Amino acid sequence: MTYIRIRKHYLHLPYIILGVLEFAILFFSFYVLEKIQGLLNLVPDDHVQYSPVVALIYAFILSCGSLAMGVYLALMREGFLAMFFRTLVAYCFLGALALTILAEIWPVFYVGGSNLFWVVMLSTGFTLAIRHFFSKLVNSEQLTRRIVVVGTGASAKQLQSDYEKEKATLGVKVIGFIGAADREVSASKCIDKPNDWLAFCVENNISEIVVAQEERRKSDGYVFPLEELIRCKMGGVDVINAVSFYEREFNQVKLSLLNPSWIIFADGFSVSKSREIIKRLFDIFVSIVLGLILMPFVLLAALLVFFETGRPILYSQVRVGLHGKTFKIYKIRSMRQDAEKGGKAVWASANDSRITKVGAFIRNTRLDEIPQIYNVIKGDMSFVGPRPERPEFVEELSEKIPFYSHRHAVKPGLMGWAQLNYPYGASVEDAKGKLEYDLYYSKNHSFMMDFLIMIQTVEVVLLGKGVH
Repeated sequence: MTYIRIRKHYLHLPYIILGVLEFAILFFSFYVLEKIQGLLNLVPDDHVQYSPVVALIYAFILSCGSLAMGVYLALMREGFLAMFFRTLVAYCFLGALALTILAEIWPVFYVGGSNLFWVVMLSTGFTLAIRHFFSKLVNSEQLTRRIVVVGTGASAKQLQSDYEKEKATLGVKVIGFIGAADREVSASKCIDKPNDWLAFCVENNISEIVVAQEERRKSDGYVFPLEELIRCKMGGVDVINAVSFYEREFNQVKLSLLNPSWIIFADGFSVSKSREIIKRLFDIFVSIVLGLILMPFVLLAALLVFFETGRPILYSQVRVGLHGKTFKIYKIRSMRQDAEKGGKAVWASANDSRITKVGAFIRNTRLDEIPQIYNVIKGDMSFVGPRPERPEFVEELSEKIPFYSHRHAVKPGLMGWAQLNYPYGASVEDAKGKLEYDLYYSKNHSFMMDFLIMIQTVEVVLLGKGVH
Protein backbone atom coordinates (compact mmCIF):
# COMPACT_ATOMS: atom_id res chain seq x y z
CA MET A 1 0.00 0.00 0.00
CA THR A 2 1.47 3.36 -1.03
CA TYR A 3 -1.18 5.55 0.52
CA ILE A 4 -2.56 6.26 3.98
CA ARG A 5 -5.77 7.87 5.14
CA ILE A 6 -5.53 10.63 7.72
CA ARG A 7 -8.84 11.94 9.04
CA LYS A 8 -10.58 10.42 5.96
CA HIS A 9 -8.37 12.32 3.48
CA TYR A 10 -6.18 10.11 1.27
CA LEU A 11 -2.47 10.97 1.14
CA HIS A 12 0.18 9.09 -0.82
CA LEU A 13 2.70 7.48 1.51
CA PRO A 14 5.87 8.36 -0.47
CA TYR A 15 5.00 12.07 -0.21
CA ILE A 16 4.38 11.70 3.53
CA ILE A 17 7.80 10.06 3.95
CA LEU A 18 9.43 12.79 1.85
CA GLY A 19 7.72 15.48 3.93
CA VAL A 20 8.91 13.91 7.20
CA LEU A 21 12.49 13.60 5.90
CA GLU A 22 12.47 17.23 4.75
CA PHE A 23 11.10 18.38 8.10
CA ALA A 24 13.96 16.56 9.85
CA ILE A 25 16.50 18.15 7.47
CA LEU A 26 15.06 21.61 8.11
CA PHE A 27 15.03 21.01 11.86
CA PHE A 28 18.72 19.97 11.97
CA SER A 29 19.89 22.65 9.50
CA PHE A 30 20.68 25.06 12.37
CA TYR A 31 22.75 22.38 14.10
CA VAL A 32 24.67 21.60 10.88
CA LEU A 33 25.28 25.31 10.28
CA GLU A 34 26.59 25.74 13.81
CA LYS A 35 29.00 22.80 13.36
CA ILE A 36 30.24 24.18 10.02
CA GLN A 37 30.79 27.60 11.58
CA GLY A 38 32.71 25.98 14.43
CA LEU A 39 34.92 23.86 12.13
CA LEU A 40 35.76 26.84 9.94
CA ASN A 41 36.05 29.16 12.92
CA LEU A 42 33.47 31.45 11.32
CA VAL A 43 31.37 32.99 14.08
CA PRO A 44 29.24 35.90 12.80
CA ASP A 45 28.64 39.01 14.88
CA ASP A 46 25.00 38.04 15.42
CA HIS A 47 25.75 34.42 16.27
CA VAL A 48 22.83 32.75 18.05
CA GLN A 49 23.02 29.43 19.86
CA TYR A 50 21.14 26.51 18.37
CA SER A 51 17.60 26.40 19.80
CA PRO A 52 15.30 23.39 19.29
CA VAL A 53 12.22 25.62 19.61
CA VAL A 54 13.46 28.03 16.93
CA ALA A 55 14.46 25.09 14.72
CA LEU A 56 11.03 23.53 15.14
CA ILE A 57 9.24 26.74 14.13
CA TYR A 58 11.69 27.19 11.26
CA ALA A 59 11.03 23.66 9.95
CA PHE A 60 7.27 24.10 10.26
CA ILE A 61 7.20 27.45 8.40
CA LEU A 62 9.41 26.26 5.53
CA SER A 63 7.42 23.02 5.23
CA CYS A 64 4.24 25.07 4.95
CA GLY A 65 5.98 27.17 2.30
CA SER A 66 6.68 24.03 0.27
CA LEU A 67 3.03 22.98 0.48
CA ALA A 68 1.89 26.49 -0.37
CA MET A 69 3.96 26.58 -3.55
CA GLY A 70 2.99 23.08 -4.67
CA VAL A 71 6.59 21.89 -4.98
CA TYR A 72 5.77 18.18 -4.71
CA LEU A 73 3.27 18.05 -7.56
CA ALA A 74 5.50 20.38 -9.59
CA LEU A 75 8.35 17.88 -9.17
CA MET A 76 6.31 15.05 -10.67
CA ARG A 77 4.28 16.99 -13.25
CA GLU A 78 6.55 19.80 -14.43
CA GLY A 79 10.04 18.50 -13.73
CA PHE A 80 12.99 19.38 -11.52
CA LEU A 81 13.49 22.93 -12.84
CA ALA A 82 9.91 24.01 -12.02
CA MET A 83 10.26 22.50 -8.56
CA PHE A 84 13.60 24.32 -8.11
CA PHE A 85 12.10 27.77 -8.74
CA ARG A 86 9.07 27.03 -6.57
CA THR A 87 11.41 25.96 -3.75
CA LEU A 88 13.31 29.23 -4.01
CA VAL A 89 10.04 31.15 -3.66
CA ALA A 90 8.90 28.90 -0.78
CA TYR A 91 12.13 29.16 1.20
CA CYS A 92 13.85 32.41 0.19
CA PHE A 93 10.70 34.54 -0.06
CA LEU A 94 7.75 33.07 1.85
CA GLY A 95 9.77 31.31 4.56
CA ALA A 96 12.35 34.04 5.14
CA LEU A 97 9.65 36.75 5.13
CA ALA A 98 7.49 34.86 7.63
CA LEU A 99 10.47 34.25 9.94
CA THR A 100 11.53 37.90 9.76
CA ILE A 101 8.02 39.08 10.66
CA LEU A 102 7.82 36.51 13.44
CA ALA A 103 11.14 37.73 14.86
CA GLU A 104 9.83 41.31 14.90
CA ILE A 105 6.79 40.20 16.91
CA TRP A 106 8.65 37.75 19.20
CA PRO A 107 12.38 38.58 19.45
CA VAL A 108 13.05 35.12 20.89
CA PHE A 109 12.80 33.81 17.31
CA TYR A 110 15.49 36.16 16.03
CA VAL A 111 18.39 34.11 14.61
CA GLY A 112 20.41 36.89 13.03
CA GLY A 113 20.39 38.14 9.46
CA SER A 114 23.45 36.22 8.25
CA ASN A 115 22.43 33.08 10.14
CA LEU A 116 19.01 33.13 8.51
CA PHE A 117 20.53 33.56 5.05
CA TRP A 118 22.98 30.70 5.42
CA VAL A 119 20.56 28.28 7.07
CA VAL A 120 18.03 28.87 4.27
CA MET A 121 20.74 28.25 1.67
CA LEU A 122 21.82 25.09 3.48
CA SER A 123 18.23 23.84 3.76
CA THR A 124 17.59 24.56 0.09
CA GLY A 125 20.62 22.53 -1.00
CA PHE A 126 19.72 19.55 1.21
CA THR A 127 16.05 19.45 0.22
CA LEU A 128 16.78 19.80 -3.51
CA ALA A 129 19.15 16.84 -3.25
CA ILE A 130 16.64 14.62 -1.46
CA ARG A 131 13.84 15.58 -3.88
CA HIS A 132 16.04 14.65 -6.82
CA PHE A 133 16.65 11.24 -5.26
CA PHE A 134 12.93 10.91 -4.47
CA SER A 135 11.88 11.65 -8.09
CA LYS A 136 14.07 8.78 -9.26
CA LEU A 137 12.89 6.38 -6.57
CA VAL A 138 9.16 7.07 -6.70
CA ASN A 139 8.97 6.07 -10.38
CA SER A 140 10.80 2.81 -9.80
CA GLU A 141 9.07 -0.53 -10.09
CA GLN A 142 9.63 -1.20 -6.38
CA LEU A 143 7.27 1.62 -5.34
CA THR A 144 4.73 1.33 -8.15
CA ARG A 145 1.52 -0.58 -7.45
CA ARG A 146 0.49 -2.77 -10.37
CA ILE A 147 -3.26 -2.97 -11.04
CA VAL A 148 -5.65 -4.45 -13.60
CA VAL A 149 -9.03 -3.03 -14.53
CA VAL A 150 -12.11 -5.19 -15.06
CA GLY A 151 -14.17 -3.59 -17.82
CA THR A 152 -13.63 -2.15 -21.28
CA GLY A 153 -16.68 0.11 -21.58
CA ALA A 154 -17.17 3.86 -21.17
CA SER A 155 -16.22 3.85 -17.47
CA ALA A 156 -13.00 1.97 -18.14
CA LYS A 157 -12.17 4.31 -21.01
CA GLN A 158 -12.68 7.33 -18.73
CA LEU A 159 -10.40 5.77 -16.14
CA GLN A 160 -7.77 5.07 -18.80
CA SER A 161 -7.90 8.67 -20.02
CA ASP A 162 -7.57 10.15 -16.52
CA TYR A 163 -4.81 7.70 -15.65
CA GLU A 164 -2.76 8.70 -18.70
CA LYS A 165 -3.01 12.37 -17.68
CA GLU A 166 -2.00 11.87 -14.05
CA LYS A 167 0.07 8.66 -13.99
CA ALA A 168 3.27 10.58 -13.15
CA THR A 169 1.85 11.50 -9.74
CA LEU A 170 -0.26 8.44 -8.91
CA GLY A 171 2.32 5.76 -8.15
CA VAL A 172 0.23 3.09 -9.90
CA LYS A 173 0.71 1.21 -13.16
CA VAL A 174 -2.28 -0.12 -15.08
CA ILE A 175 -1.20 -3.45 -16.54
CA GLY A 176 -4.27 -3.80 -18.73
CA PHE A 177 -8.04 -3.95 -19.08
CA ILE A 178 -9.91 -7.26 -18.95
CA GLY A 179 -13.11 -7.53 -20.96
CA ALA A 180 -14.51 -7.53 -24.49
CA ALA A 181 -11.72 -6.06 -26.67
CA ASP A 182 -14.11 -4.59 -29.23
CA ARG A 183 -15.65 -2.03 -26.88
CA GLU A 184 -14.49 1.47 -25.74
CA VAL A 185 -10.93 0.68 -24.65
CA SER A 186 -8.49 0.11 -27.49
CA ALA A 187 -7.44 -3.50 -28.12
CA SER A 188 -3.79 -2.65 -27.43
CA LYS A 189 -4.67 -1.86 -23.80
CA CYS A 190 -6.72 -5.05 -23.28
CA ILE A 191 -5.44 -8.37 -21.98
CA ASP A 192 -6.96 -11.83 -22.20
CA LYS A 193 -9.15 -13.04 -19.38
CA PRO A 194 -7.00 -15.28 -17.13
CA ASN A 195 -7.95 -18.90 -16.63
CA ASP A 196 -6.81 -18.63 -13.01
CA TRP A 197 -7.20 -15.05 -11.76
CA LEU A 198 -5.36 -15.49 -8.47
CA ALA A 199 -2.41 -17.21 -10.12
CA PHE A 200 -2.31 -14.42 -12.73
CA CYS A 201 -2.19 -11.77 -10.00
CA VAL A 202 0.58 -13.58 -8.13
CA GLU A 203 2.70 -14.15 -11.26
CA ASN A 204 2.35 -10.53 -12.41
CA ASN A 205 2.68 -8.96 -8.94
CA ILE A 206 -0.81 -7.45 -9.17
CA SER A 207 -1.73 -5.72 -5.91
CA GLU A 208 -5.22 -4.53 -6.81
CA ILE A 209 -8.14 -5.16 -9.17
CA VAL A 210 -10.32 -2.16 -10.09
CA VAL A 211 -13.88 -2.94 -11.21
CA ALA A 212 -15.00 -0.42 -13.84
CA GLN A 213 -17.73 -2.42 -15.54
CA GLU A 214 -21.18 -0.88 -15.97
CA GLU A 215 -23.12 -4.14 -16.44
CA ARG A 216 -22.19 -6.82 -13.91
CA ARG A 217 -24.34 -9.53 -15.41
CA LYS A 218 -23.80 -11.35 -18.69
CA SER A 219 -23.28 -8.72 -21.37
CA ASP A 220 -22.02 -9.05 -24.94
CA GLY A 221 -21.01 -12.64 -24.19
CA TYR A 222 -18.94 -11.56 -21.19
CA VAL A 223 -19.81 -12.78 -17.70
CA PHE A 224 -18.82 -10.76 -14.65
CA PRO A 225 -16.11 -12.79 -12.83
CA LEU A 226 -17.73 -12.77 -9.40
CA GLU A 227 -16.29 -16.04 -8.09
CA GLU A 228 -12.82 -15.22 -9.41
CA LEU A 229 -12.82 -11.81 -7.70
CA ILE A 230 -13.96 -13.35 -4.41
CA ARG A 231 -11.08 -15.84 -4.64
CA CYS A 232 -8.61 -13.04 -5.38
CA LYS A 233 -9.93 -10.98 -2.44
CA MET A 234 -9.58 -13.93 -0.09
CA GLY A 235 -6.13 -14.59 -1.55
CA GLY A 236 -4.82 -11.18 -0.53
CA VAL A 237 -5.43 -9.14 -3.70
CA ASP A 238 -7.41 -5.97 -3.07
CA VAL A 239 -10.61 -5.50 -5.10
CA ILE A 240 -12.06 -2.00 -5.35
CA ASN A 241 -14.77 -0.31 -7.41
CA ALA A 242 -13.94 2.52 -9.76
CA VAL A 243 -15.67 5.22 -7.65
CA SER A 244 -13.53 4.39 -4.61
CA PHE A 245 -10.43 4.20 -6.82
CA TYR A 246 -11.08 7.74 -8.07
CA GLU A 247 -11.69 8.94 -4.53
CA ARG A 248 -8.40 7.53 -3.30
CA GLU A 249 -6.13 8.27 -6.27
CA PHE A 250 -7.65 11.44 -7.76
CA ASN A 251 -9.25 12.89 -4.59
CA GLN A 252 -12.59 13.34 -6.33
CA VAL A 253 -15.97 11.61 -6.60
CA LYS A 254 -16.44 10.74 -10.27
CA LEU A 255 -20.00 11.63 -11.26
CA SER A 256 -20.13 9.40 -14.33
CA LEU A 257 -19.56 6.37 -12.07
CA LEU A 258 -21.58 7.49 -9.07
CA ASN A 259 -24.77 5.81 -7.91
CA PRO A 260 -26.97 6.55 -4.87
CA SER A 261 -26.08 3.29 -3.10
CA TRP A 262 -22.40 4.27 -2.95
CA ILE A 263 -23.29 7.51 -1.15
CA ILE A 264 -25.59 5.69 1.26
CA PHE A 265 -23.21 2.88 2.22
CA ALA A 266 -19.81 4.58 1.93
CA ASP A 267 -18.17 5.97 5.04
CA GLY A 268 -17.93 9.73 5.35
CA PHE A 269 -20.50 12.52 4.92
CA SER A 270 -20.48 12.62 8.73
CA VAL A 271 -21.62 15.54 10.88
CA SER A 272 -19.91 16.11 14.22
CA LYS A 273 -20.99 18.72 16.74
CA SER A 274 -17.44 19.05 18.07
CA ARG A 275 -16.11 19.47 14.52
CA GLU A 276 -18.65 22.25 13.87
CA ILE A 277 -17.73 24.08 17.11
CA ILE A 278 -13.98 23.86 16.44
CA LYS A 279 -14.41 24.99 12.86
CA ARG A 280 -16.62 27.90 13.91
CA LEU A 281 -14.10 29.10 16.53
CA PHE A 282 -11.29 28.74 14.00
CA ASP A 283 -13.26 30.74 11.39
CA ILE A 284 -13.88 33.60 13.84
CA PHE A 285 -10.24 33.70 15.00
CA VAL A 286 -8.77 33.67 11.47
CA SER A 287 -11.36 36.20 10.25
CA ILE A 288 -10.40 38.71 12.95
CA VAL A 289 -6.64 38.27 12.47
CA LEU A 290 -6.80 38.28 8.67
CA GLY A 291 -9.25 41.18 8.65
CA LEU A 292 -6.88 43.34 10.69
CA ILE A 293 -3.88 42.43 8.53
CA LEU A 294 -5.65 43.02 5.20
CA MET A 295 -7.60 46.13 6.17
CA PRO A 296 -5.07 48.59 4.61
CA PHE A 297 -5.10 46.64 1.32
CA VAL A 298 -8.90 46.59 1.27
CA LEU A 299 -9.04 50.35 1.79
CA LEU A 300 -6.52 50.86 -1.00
CA ALA A 301 -8.56 48.64 -3.35
CA ALA A 302 -11.72 50.54 -2.44
CA LEU A 303 -10.06 53.87 -3.27
CA LEU A 304 -8.81 52.55 -6.62
CA VAL A 305 -12.31 51.35 -7.55
CA PHE A 306 -13.81 54.70 -6.54
CA PHE A 307 -11.32 56.76 -8.57
CA GLU A 308 -11.72 54.55 -11.65
CA THR A 309 -15.48 54.01 -11.89
CA GLY A 310 -17.06 55.73 -8.88
CA ARG A 311 -19.72 54.23 -6.67
CA PRO A 312 -20.81 51.73 -5.52
CA ILE A 313 -17.55 50.31 -4.22
CA LEU A 314 -19.13 47.23 -2.69
CA TYR A 315 -21.83 45.12 -4.23
CA SER A 316 -23.85 42.19 -2.99
CA GLN A 317 -25.33 39.08 -4.57
CA VAL A 318 -27.67 36.43 -3.29
CA ARG A 319 -25.96 33.04 -2.98
CA VAL A 320 -27.05 29.58 -1.88
CA GLY A 321 -25.55 28.33 1.36
CA LEU A 322 -25.88 25.48 3.84
CA HIS A 323 -28.91 23.22 3.18
CA GLY A 324 -30.03 25.51 0.34
CA LYS A 325 -30.56 28.58 2.52
CA THR A 326 -29.86 31.83 0.66
CA PHE A 327 -27.78 34.74 1.96
CA LYS A 328 -26.12 37.90 0.65
CA ILE A 329 -22.46 37.75 -0.27
CA TYR A 330 -20.31 40.91 -0.33
CA LYS A 331 -17.47 41.80 -2.70
CA ILE A 332 -15.49 44.81 -3.85
CA ARG A 333 -16.89 45.66 -7.27
CA SER A 334 -14.61 44.51 -10.10
CA MET A 335 -17.02 45.01 -13.02
CA ARG A 336 -18.81 47.96 -14.58
CA GLN A 337 -21.97 49.19 -12.87
CA ASP A 338 -24.07 47.86 -15.80
CA ALA A 339 -22.45 44.41 -15.82
CA GLU A 340 -25.84 42.68 -15.71
CA LYS A 341 -28.36 44.77 -17.58
CA GLY A 342 -31.92 43.85 -16.78
CA GLY A 343 -30.84 41.99 -13.66
CA LYS A 344 -30.28 38.68 -15.48
CA ALA A 345 -27.52 36.47 -14.07
CA VAL A 346 -24.64 36.01 -16.52
CA TRP A 347 -21.68 33.59 -16.25
CA ALA A 348 -18.27 35.26 -15.97
CA SER A 349 -16.01 34.36 -18.89
CA ALA A 350 -12.35 34.47 -19.91
CA ASN A 351 -11.21 38.03 -20.74
CA ASP A 352 -14.65 39.29 -19.70
CA SER A 353 -15.12 42.79 -21.15
CA ARG A 354 -17.21 43.81 -18.13
CA ILE A 355 -14.17 43.66 -15.83
CA THR A 356 -12.44 47.01 -15.26
CA LYS A 357 -8.66 47.52 -15.15
CA VAL A 358 -8.70 47.87 -11.37
CA GLY A 359 -11.15 44.97 -11.24
CA ALA A 360 -8.68 42.71 -13.04
CA PHE A 361 -6.02 43.58 -10.46
CA ILE A 362 -8.18 42.97 -7.38
CA ARG A 363 -9.47 39.71 -8.90
CA ASN A 364 -5.93 38.46 -9.53
CA THR A 365 -4.92 39.30 -5.96
CA ARG A 366 -8.29 38.09 -4.54
CA LEU A 367 -8.77 41.45 -2.79
CA ASP A 368 -12.33 41.57 -4.12
CA GLU A 369 -13.16 38.55 -1.95
CA ILE A 370 -11.97 40.02 1.38
CA PRO A 371 -15.34 41.58 2.37
CA GLN A 372 -16.68 38.02 2.56
CA ILE A 373 -14.83 37.78 5.88
CA TYR A 374 -17.98 39.50 7.19
CA ASN A 375 -20.01 36.54 5.86
CA VAL A 376 -17.66 34.17 7.70
CA ILE A 377 -17.99 36.07 10.99
CA LYS A 378 -21.76 36.23 10.52
CA GLY A 379 -21.86 32.46 10.05
CA ASP A 380 -23.18 32.28 6.48
CA MET A 381 -19.84 30.98 5.24
CA SER A 382 -16.72 29.24 6.46
CA PHE A 383 -13.13 29.84 5.41
CA VAL A 384 -13.05 26.47 3.65
CA GLY A 385 -15.92 24.89 1.74
CA PRO A 386 -17.54 24.74 -1.69
CA ARG A 387 -17.87 28.17 -3.32
CA PRO A 388 -21.47 29.46 -2.95
CA GLU A 389 -23.35 29.75 -6.24
CA ARG A 390 -26.18 32.04 -7.32
CA PRO A 391 -29.76 30.67 -6.99
CA GLU A 392 -30.40 31.09 -10.74
CA PHE A 393 -27.41 28.92 -11.58
CA VAL A 394 -28.16 26.42 -8.82
CA GLU A 395 -31.65 25.84 -10.22
CA GLU A 396 -30.28 25.30 -13.72
CA LEU A 397 -27.39 23.09 -12.62
CA SER A 398 -29.57 20.96 -10.31
CA GLU A 399 -31.73 20.06 -13.31
CA LYS A 400 -28.76 19.14 -15.51
CA ILE A 401 -26.27 17.61 -13.07
CA PRO A 402 -27.14 14.67 -10.80
CA PHE A 403 -26.36 15.07 -7.08
CA TYR A 404 -25.65 18.81 -7.52
CA SER A 405 -27.84 19.87 -4.60
CA HIS A 406 -25.79 17.66 -2.24
CA ARG A 407 -22.87 20.12 -2.39
CA HIS A 408 -24.95 22.23 0.03
CA ALA A 409 -24.58 19.60 2.76
CA VAL A 410 -21.63 21.62 4.14
CA LYS A 411 -21.23 25.35 4.68
CA PRO A 412 -19.81 27.24 1.65
CA GLY A 413 -16.37 28.79 1.93
CA LEU A 414 -13.97 31.49 0.79
CA MET A 415 -11.64 28.81 -0.56
CA GLY A 416 -12.27 25.21 -1.46
CA TRP A 417 -10.98 21.86 -2.70
CA ALA A 418 -12.49 22.41 -6.16
CA GLN A 419 -10.75 25.78 -6.53
CA LEU A 420 -7.40 24.08 -5.90
CA ASN A 421 -7.92 21.18 -8.27
CA TYR A 422 -10.12 22.42 -11.10
CA PRO A 423 -9.39 25.38 -13.42
CA TYR A 424 -11.81 28.28 -13.49
CA GLY A 425 -14.86 27.58 -15.62
CA ALA A 426 -18.28 29.04 -16.30
CA SER A 427 -20.36 26.32 -17.91
CA VAL A 428 -22.45 23.30 -16.99
CA GLU A 429 -19.54 20.99 -17.82
CA ASP A 430 -17.20 23.00 -15.60
CA ALA A 431 -19.76 22.95 -12.78
CA LYS A 432 -19.86 19.16 -13.10
CA GLY A 433 -16.06 18.96 -12.85
CA LYS A 434 -16.00 21.17 -9.75
CA LEU A 435 -18.84 19.20 -8.17
CA GLU A 436 -16.68 16.05 -8.24
CA TYR A 437 -14.21 17.78 -5.93
CA ASP A 438 -16.93 19.44 -3.82
CA LEU A 439 -18.50 16.03 -3.14
CA TYR A 440 -15.09 14.66 -2.15
CA TYR A 441 -14.73 17.52 0.33
CA SER A 442 -18.27 17.02 1.66
CA LYS A 443 -17.49 13.36 2.24
CA ASN A 444 -14.03 13.67 3.76
CA HIS A 445 -13.73 17.15 5.24
CA SER A 446 -11.73 17.55 8.44
CA PHE A 447 -9.71 20.21 10.23
CA MET A 448 -6.50 18.80 8.75
CA MET A 449 -7.92 18.96 5.22
CA ASP A 450 -9.09 22.54 5.81
CA PHE A 451 -5.57 23.48 6.94
CA LEU A 452 -4.01 21.90 3.82
CA ILE A 453 -6.47 23.74 1.58
CA MET A 454 -5.68 27.07 3.23
CA ILE A 455 -1.93 26.53 2.88
CA GLN A 456 -2.17 25.45 -0.77
CA THR A 457 -4.41 28.41 -1.62
CA VAL A 458 -1.33 30.63 -1.20
CA GLU A 459 -0.06 29.27 -4.53
CA VAL A 460 -3.39 30.09 -6.19
CA VAL A 461 -3.21 33.69 -4.96
CA LEU A 462 0.49 34.25 -5.72
CA LEU A 463 0.33 32.76 -9.21
CA GLY A 464 -3.11 34.14 -10.05
CA LYS A 465 -4.54 30.72 -10.89
CA GLY A 466 -8.16 30.27 -11.82
CA VAL A 467 -8.91 33.98 -12.30
CA HIS A 468 -11.28 35.29 -14.97
